[in-house]
Amino acid sequence: MSAITSELRDDGIRVVTMAHPPVNALPVQGWFDLAKALDEASADRSTKVVILRAEGKGFNAGVDIKEMQNTEGFDALLGANKGCFAAFKAVYECSVPVIAAVNGFCVGGGVGLVGNADIVVASDDAYFGVPEVKQGALGAATHMARLVPQHLMRTLYFTARTIKASDLIQHGSVYEVVPREELDAAALRLASDIAAKDTRVIRAAKEALNGIDPIDVNKSYRFEQGFTFELNLMGVSDELRDNFSGTNKAGSK
Repeated sequence: MSAITSELRDDGIRVVTMAHPPVNALPVQGWFDLAKALDEASADRSTKVVILRAEGKGFNAGVDIKEMQNTEGFDALLGANKGCFAAFKAVYECSVPVIAAVNGFCVGGGVGLVGNADIVVASDDAYFGVPEVKQGALGAATHMARLVPQHLMRTLYFTARTIKASDLIQHGSVYEVVPREELDAAALRLASDIAAKDTRVIRAAKEALNGIDPIDVNKSYRFEQGFTFELNLMGVSDELRDNFSGTNKAGSK
């Protein structure tokens, strides 16, 4: 089972933690659980800022491909797409700022979460990427484009390469890179600064900043997902996911 925990501190900082060993590749229910935790944080007026973090080897490895390949039909695919959409949306539309504290790998769905966050801090071993093309899926280009310029985003997308957190400093998308053992403290420093402000103003500021965003991230990501469905109907996605997970879902049809 996926473990998504949410803890509200006395200072109004809410810490939402993902912990799904071995690599935080969330199953369908995990994405919905994460969306629920963020929606609840948003509705709770005592929450002043959210830190989204993870336990384990890395921040997030995207969807659980093995779950998808071991589930008959398209139920897991549909669930993952809807769950990711809900979780990314919950981050973006959270009424208070969301600080993503990224450790280790942040790929696929992890980029969707981080790209929609308000502030990103990372450990010195953190890296980001969207390897979807290797698994016959499309998505999170919307969110990678919030981390790097267009041409770099396209290069990373087409090649499935990753980029280090330290290289994102120059683009302004990662605020700070710290040793891994200092990551939580760095996130808390930023969160404390925000929590010290009048939360009525901060909540208004979050709504205002979303309102002037040049891209509707929800519609943009949903558009990307449509091509994932096309690739699945063509049978391409099952073949590539089978190669990744060692299953034979494509051959069983």
